[in-house]
Amino acid sequence: MERGWQENLAGGQVFGRWATLVGADVAEHAKPIAIKDGELTVQADSTAWATQLRLLQRQLLAGIAAGVGRDVVTRLKVQGPSTPSWRYGPRHVSGRGPRDTYG
Repeated sequence: MERGWQENLAGGQVFGRWATLVGADVAEHAKPIAIKDGELTVQADSTAWATQLRLLQRQLLAGIAAGVGRDVVTRLKVQGPSTPSWRYGPRHVSGRGPRDTYG
């Protein structure tokens, strides 16, 4: 019975073999976050590296395809570094945040 296990196993290989698939330099500055429907989400540790990953997208996809199979990852979504959230608790009032009380 096919339950999508092959896709999950291949996706897991992307996470487990990340440094081998993309190279040590890229792996040092970017990490895979999620894989869904062939789209791999990668988070860079700086905006400069996010730009670099976007430029290297074709080579990265080729390296991943060579390592784990052609149809596992077909698209790459690059995110910059995560920014701190000013939201605390379950409720939120729209506006400028903590800056709106200073003047």
